[in-house]
Amino acid sequence: MIETRKYWLDTMLKITTPVLDALSRDCLCEEMPVEGKLPKEDRAQFTYLEALGRSLLGMAPWLSCTKLEGEEEKLRIKYAKMARQAISNAVNSEAKDYMNFRSGHQPMVDAAFLAQAILRAPAELWEKLESKDRQNLIAAMKQTRTRKPYACNWLLFGGMIEVFLYYAKETDWDPMRIDYAIKQHEQWYLGDGIYGDGSEFHWDYYNSFVIQPMLMDILKLVGREYKDWEEMIPEIRKRASRYGTVQEHLIAPDGSYPMFGRSLTYRFGAFHCLAQTVLDNRLEPALTYEQVRCGLTAVIRRIMSFPGNFDKNGWLRVGVCGHQPGMGEGYISTGSLYLCSAVFLPLGLAPSHVFWSGEDKPWTAVKMWNGESSMECEHSI
Repeated sequence: MIETRKYWLDTMLKITTPVLDALSRDCLCEEMPVEGKLPKEDRAQFTYLEALGRSLLGMAPWLSCTKLEGEEEKLRIKYAKMARQAISNAVNSEAKDYMNFRSGHQPMVDAAFLAQAILRAPAELWEKLESKDRQNLIAAMKQTRTRKPYACNWLLFGGMIEVFLYYAKETDWDPMRIDYAIKQHEQWYLGDGIYGDGSEFHWDYYNSFVIQPMLMDILKLVGREYKDWEEMIPEIRKRASRYGTVQEHLIAPDGSYPMFGRSLTYRFGAFHCLAQTVLDNRLEPALTYEQVRCGLTAVIRRIMSFPGNFDKNGWLRVGVCGHQPGMGEGYISTGSLYLCSAVFLPLGLAPSHVFWSGEDKPWTAVKMWNGESSMECEHSI
């Protein structure tokens, strides 16, 4: 539906424009507020890289979409140029917005999100960068290697950075960091599309925020380098598709979804995995693309309907439904919130794709709670 796609695009740009505009002008540190439970001087070390990596994470497929026309194509060209300038300033030691890849553990996270974003749009966010910017970016990514990731989803951050270095043709890319990340998650698989986050299960959305999308992207890019990696690809894709189905089932008829676990202030970024299964055309047969579009649109509209999501200058504020500062953990600050962009991955599909062009269809919870007689029970995999 043309109107729905426009709504998604307008919403994505409303969220991400303040970040990319300010950073492309080398003014992000000056203009972006730093809201959070910890003192500003603590989170200011990290929040700007968070804002960049997480904004581009969801935008990247749209920035690389080659099948757009008219006003949307003009916007895509404009924002791709803005994104490249933002990256340039972030890794330029002479810029005011030069970002911290060097110290603290948090930069590992958002260097990885930035790497994932670039690898989702390499023609725009890598090949068109100036040579000096590419070299600065490689150097910045390598700076994260001095810290050891925690034994949880953080292993994938180290792995994703190495995948970026592999793509950049750096001869010292380290396959062991990738191997350990994917093999350890294989040990942590629990069944029915769910991984433990480390050796224990955590009832939260980190299977979607990080684990499933990064596993899929890592193996998509380097999976054929080693036979044992390649053999893992079908099963990892199958699990992600299953988890995408679970996520679709979580969307209530009114567009709400269960609020449990950490990092809920990432808002509809909780549906990163479902959005990626759409982008990769890997929905399970039980779902249609049209019903997923309608379900995700309901989620976006529900959250965006609350006043207080943004401050007077258009920056995201801590919360889920409006401004709820108590919802933010100590590691949450303004830049963290931009992981919500992950829901917009399907904008990387052409407008002619059935996800956008098909007629509206009810999602699972709508059909179930309307008493549709065609509903059938499901079983785990």
